[in-house]
Amino acid sequence: MARLAQKTVIVTGAGTGIGRACAIALAEAGANVVLAGRRRAPLEEAAQIIGHSALVIDADVTQPEEIDRVVRETISRFGRINVLLNNAGVLHPGTAEQITEPQWDNTFNVNVRALWLFSRAVLSAMRTAGGGSIINMASTLGINGARNRAAYAASKGAVVLLTKSMALDHGPENIRVNAICPSFIETELTAPVINRALDPAAARRERVAAHPIGRLGKPEDVAGIAVYLASDESSWVTGACFPVDGGYLAV
Repeated sequence: MARLAQKTVIVTGAGTGIGRACAIALAEAGANVVLAGRRRAPLEEAAQIIGHSALVIDADVTQPEEIDRVVRETISRFGRINVLLNNAGVLHPGTAEQITEPQWDNTFNVNVRALWLFSRAVLSAMRTAGGGSIINMASTLGINGARNRAAYAASKGAVVLLTKSMALDHGPENIRVNAICPSFIETELTAPVINRALDPAAARRERVAAHPIGRLGKPEDVAGIAVYLASDESSWVTGACFPVDGGYLAV
C-alpha cells in the first residue's frame, strides 16, 4: 500500500525547486497532488512527470479569493484535502537598513500572510476529512539569524512561531502543523545569492564550508521529510520544526 494512498495534497510554489521536488515525491508516495503557483508553464511540466494524479491550478496565493478557488477546485476534483504544503516564498537580501519598504512588505505578504491565509482556508476541509497535516516551509534562518537577511529571517521566524501556535490550537482536531527548515538549497530562489557575488566561486566555497556534510542541498533532500509529515507515520508529530541543513545548525 502506497504511503499516501487516498490522500490529497496541495503544494504551493510547486513549479520549481523545493515545491516541485516535494510534489513529485508526494505523488510517487501515492497522493493526489494539486500544484498551485503563479506560472502555469512550470506547473504543467511538473504535472507531466506526475501524471493523472496531478491537478494544475495557476493562482496567486497572496490573494484570498485565489486561495478559495484552489480549495474549491481541489475538493471538486478529488473530494477532500488532507495535506497542505505551504512552500511559496520570496527572498530579498539585505540588512534592515538596505531593505526597502516594498521588499519588506512583499516578503511578509508571501512568506507569512499567504501561508496564514491558505492554512486558514483548508481547516474546514481537514475537519471534514477527520484531520490533516499542514506543512510550512520555514528555514534555518527562522531559527538562527544571518547577515543580510533581515526581512527573510524575520519572516521565517514568524513562520516557525505560527506553526507552533497553530499546532496548539488545532491538535485537538487531529490537524497537525509542522515546519521544515532547510539550509541553503540550490534553487531558482537561491541561485542569485551565489551568481551575483563578486566572486561566485569563492561564494560557493564559503557556503559549502558552512555545511559539515560537505555540499549544498538539493530540492530532493527536502522531499523525504515532506512525505513523512504528510503520512500517517507522523501522526504523533505536531508543532515541530525539522532542520534539513547538512549540519548547518550544528556548527
